[in-house]
This record gives sequence, C-alpha cells and structure tokens, in this order.
Amino acid sequence: MTEIISFSALLAALTHTGALVELGVLTACLGLAWLLAVNLRPADDPTNEAGPENGLLFGKRGYDGVLFPLLALVLALLARLVLSTYLPVAVFKLAVPVLASLALIRISVRVLRSAFPDSRLVHQLERSLSWAIWIGAVMWITGLLPVVLRELEAISWRIGGTPVSLRSLIEGGLTAVAVMLVMLWLSATIEARLLKGTRVNLSVRKMAANATRAVLLLVGLLVAMSAAGIPLGALSVMGGAVGVGIGLGLQKLAANYVSGFVILAEQSLRIGDVVKVDNFEGRITDISARYTVIRAPNGRESIVPNEMMITQRVENCSFADTKVALTSLVQVAYGTDVPALIPRLVAAMLNVPRVLADPAPDVLLSNFAADGLELTLAFWIADMENGQGNVRSAVNLAVLAALNAAGVEIPFPQRVLHGLPVPLAAAEPGMSATGT
Repeated sequence: MTEIISFSALLAALTHTGALVELGVLTACLGLAWLLAVNLRPADDPTNEAGPENGLLFGKRGYDGVLFPLLALVLALLARLVLSTYLPVAVFKLAVPVLASLALIRISVRVLRSAFPDSRLVHQLERSLSWAIWIGAVMWITGLLPVVLRELEAISWRIGGTPVSLRSLIEGGLTAVAVMLVMLWLSATIEARLLKGTRVNLSVRKMAANATRAVLLLVGLLVAMSAAGIPLGALSVMGGAVGVGIGLGLQKLAANYVSGFVILAEQSLRIGDVVKVDNFEGRITDISARYTVIRAPNGRESIVPNEMMITQRVENCSFADTKVALTSLVQVAYGTDVPALIPRLVAAMLNVPRVLADPAPDVLLSNFAADGLELTLAFWIADMENGQGNVRSAVNLAVLAALNAAGVEIPFPQRVLHGLPVPLAAAEPGMSATGT
C-alpha cells in the first residue's frame, strides 16, 4: 500500500501553491532547451545528401531530435535538485519520467531510422517501443513498477541447474535491446562518415563500411547475449552447428558474402563501371556484401549474386579505360568515289557531341555487298553509361545528312521478275482454241 499512499501524496502535492512555481520553472527549462536545440542546429549543407533531417541529435527542425529532450531532462533534474531544498516537489516528479521516456523514444526512433532507412517494419517497431516505454513511465509514476518487479522476481525456474527469474530475463532482454541500438547507431554513423569521404575510392569505402557494420553488430550481439544471461561458452556448440549449416545449406550464401569482400578488396569491379554479365549490360550502382546491382540504360536493374561476378566471365567496359568503340554499317552505290567520301563521313561523325576526336573516327570499306559497297563506321565514346543506341542514332543521322549533301545514292535491293507465257486455254478455260 506504500506505493498507493505515495501516489496519493503526489496528487495532493500537485494542488499545493508551490506547484505553480514548479510549473513556471519547468516551462523555463523547456523553453531554454528549445532555444539551445534550435540555435545549436547546424545550417543545411547542400553537399550532404542525407541532410540534417537524418541527424540523431538535431533532427529536421532542431527540436525534433534527441538533443531537445536530453537538454530538457538535464535542466529538469537540476531544477528539481534546487527546488527540493525550498518546497515539496510534485510537478517535477511527473516531468522527469515523462522527459526520460521522450528521450528514450527519440533515441530509439532515430537509431532505427538511420540504421534501416527503407524498412517498413521500423514503423511498427517504433510504435511498439513507444507503447512499452510510456507504459513503463506510467507504472513508475503511479508506483506500480516496484510491485510488478517483485511479482516478476517471484516467477522463476531452473535452466541447467541455474535459477532464472522472469524479471532477470526481461531486464536482460531490455539491456540487449539497448546494446544493439547503440551498436546500430555507431555502425550507421561510421558508415555515413565513410561514404561521405571523397579521397578514397567509393568501392573501398563501401567495403570498409560493410566490414565495420559486421564487426560492430557481432560485438553487440555478444555483449547483448552476455547481458541477457546467456553463457558465451555455449557458443562453441552453436558455432559447430552453424559451421555444419554453412557447409551444407548456406554454402551459396557464404560464398556470396566472401565473394563480395573479395570484389571490394581487389577492386576488380567498382561502382560506376559498365559491365556485361550473363547477357545483361549496364552500370554498377551498388556493391553490397551479398549481391551487386547493375542498372541498364533502359532503367532495368539486375541483382547479381557476388559469386557469379567472381566465377563467371564478366566484361568490364571501363576497368582500365572508359573509352569504348562502337560501329555502324551503311551501303553506298557502286561507282561512288569512296576515298573522296571518307573524309566527309569522318567530319560528320566528329560533329556528334559524344564522339571522341582521339581516337578519331574511321570509315572502312568492309564488304562488296550484293546491292552496294558496305562501309563500316567506327567511332569512340567515353560515357558508356549514357547509352549506345542514342549516340549510334546521332551518328547515323549525321552520316545520312552528309551522304545526301554529297549526292551519294544509298542502294536498296532491286529484283527483276521474268514471267513465262501462259497458254490461252489455261488463261481462259471457257474458251476454245479458235476463240468461240
């Protein structure tokens, strides 16, 4: 009953005249915390793609981050310490748990959004965490929390000869969640810093970010298991089972992860390279630990397992040099002065913006076709990722204009049909040979 009595005393203290003083001091604390959070927020950086809205401390507007509830909580604790020497504290007994709960919710939400920005499950998890934290705060304020904890402590059983209570399991689980949140925040922060750098190759930064996240999550998992009361000595048996599972059912998955780190380490494939694998051609937009994303010029994306990128032949059009040669065919009529025509066609191809002057375009007499002389137009481009069909079309249009200006005929197939004389009886079955 002591908890119920203390709660009743708290309600009585809220009606005291000193509660108005506390309310004014609390309002001042909240206002000061708001001013500090808004003024300390850094200015928008146009070079930062993530933007300040993804910041853990400041959020999008300064007061919707973690800094505001933390500052308000610290100021409220200091004000409560000072006021407790002059008058009975009531308002701050309610404000401190509320601010602490708000800070915990903000931290959890910001960490989850930064670690998993595109996950749909994050919103459901945020809602569940918010309900759990607010319920805990209400139980703390009303004094029911110690009663519930004692009841949970009374529920116990033995696991392997060791007594385990429901309270210890819940506390260990909450500690594990807190540790994993901290590790997720650290990994997301380090990954963002690594990917923002410009001095090191993007593939190397991606590899470092993936390795850092994997190491931090592994350490966090071990610490969380230890905090939850799970003996780490049992991991030796679990490790053997996991090894057997990897050797049998997860060998492809493990091979993809190993291949991903090999690709990023040796830089045989880099983000931005134009490659062709398994009859799919496009530009590499992302290299993760398990797969590589290739985007074609038409917008389609192919998710290729990293093992395929290692074990199969991959054509890299921009590994050592970004220049790529393209060809097109055209026929001109027999009798055309080809040596005099070639310089005009070369000049026409050079007028296309994407065609390089070095190496220079070239025109080759490649075949004596049935209908005319076949010319091969060869030219070089340095931006393969912008597509091939568009530049080939531009070159063909420029060559067509040059041929029309020079009066050169582009031949087309012509066929001569010879008809056999048809007998009159076959032509007119109803007529006789004399025509009557």
